[in-house]
Amino acid sequence: MGFYRKIVMTMLICASASVLGTKCLAQDISTEPAQGTETQDVGFRSYLGAVRQRALQEGVTQATLDRVLPSIRYNDRVVRLDRQQPEGASSAPVPNFAPYKARHVDASRISRGRAKYAELRPLLKRIEDETGVPEEIMIAIYGHETNYGSFMGNFNAPEALASLAYEGRRRALFEGELIAALKMIDKGVPQYAITGSWAGALGKPQFLPSVYLRLARDGDGDGYADIWRSEVDAMTSIANYFVNAGWRRGEHWGFAVNVPASFNRGIMRSRMTSPRCPRVFARHSQWRTIAEWRQLGILPQRGFWPNDNMMATLIEPDGVGNTAYLLGGNYRVILDYNCSNFYALSVGLLADELRN
Repeated sequence: MGFYRKIVMTMLICASASVLGTKCLAQDISTEPAQGTETQDVGFRSYLGAVRQRALQEGVTQATLDRVLPSIRYNDRVVRLDRQQPEGASSAPVPNFAPYKARHVDASRISRGRAKYAELRPLLKRIEDETGVPEEIMIAIYGHETNYGSFMGNFNAPEALASLAYEGRRRALFEGELIAALKMIDKGVPQYAITGSWAGALGKPQFLPSVYLRLARDGDGDGYADIWRSEVDAMTSIANYFVNAGWRRGEHWGFAVNVPASFNRGIMRSRMTSPRCPRVFARHSQWRTIAEWRQLGILPQRGFWPNDNMMATLIEPDGVGNTAYLLGGNYRVILDYNCSNFYALSVGLLADELRN
């Protein structure tokens, strides 16, 4: 398979999600090396020397650093992949959601998800009872991140993160994740587990190393949060992430609605600017109760109405006259996992299909 085709395939997986957010976890499908020039390599080695000093200050052992750092090289390929991400640039036009939905909430993903849901149902029920995170949300995340565990990436995470940090555009982010990956190795996480996406995301839930250290959980009692080989640990960890992000037990993420032609969008436009993912949140209306939305003529497409007191915002991802969505507080929790309206909407819609 040629290099250009592999890049195109990778971009088809993640570009649409990245248009509206900051996180792209799609993995490239090749392990062939793509290294930098000799000058880059000299600069890279010097940079790793600074990383070594920071890592030592943060408690990483000399033995781990001596084992890991000399074995990694500057990988120009991951830098090229990162530069190709739109990253939510304000100058880029926002595409319609419908094409993305057609690719990510499709018959294959639904059927595979239902099969996986049935297989894991006793486990999922136990986790939902304990955490309040719905069974179908866990499976929908699993399906979107790694196609139910079938595609977790094959890049050396320390090498990818070190290369992205050295490149410099988001050094604070990637250097912090590199240090976290070194801490994982220091804690005994095996080498096979330090392989993931070109952006450093790991395992079935695609956790960045810092997220793994904070939120990964051992669900089967063996003393190790194995989000790579254990679906029990992976689902438990996804649920823990959502609990930590503020998931509200018993509240729906949102639902599809029709907006009347007489609706005055101007008076409902949000006047707040979010410090995080501003372009994503700028597409949301002001908050209103469900009762207030109903009084404004907003009608559910499937006859579903949550509690009248639930607060929700409105989004019209395909423009005026097309399907819109009322989004509750739990939608914001999905955005915390991946700050993209397209991603969060498709996770919620896939979850609904899996539950039906």
